[in-house]
Amino acid sequence: MCYSSAKSASKDGQRALSKAVLVLLVPPVGLMAFGVGFAFRYGKRRDDQQKGEFSSRESASEDAGLD
Repeated sequence: MCYSSAKSASKDGQRALSKAVLVLLVPPVGLMAFGVGFAFRYGKRRDDQQKGEFSSRESASEDAGLD
């Protein structure tokens, strides 16, 4: 909706448009926040797994005397 028609609407109409914009913004913002949170969680878990694999490889090489 263009600015001039929104501006010419009554106060109740302007309030309804403002609420509608907020309602329409909530799902994409929520999904984006969920996606970013999931990405950080997955990255942290992957890093922890790789760190665990690295330390187990390190201890295996020490046990074998490959240092």
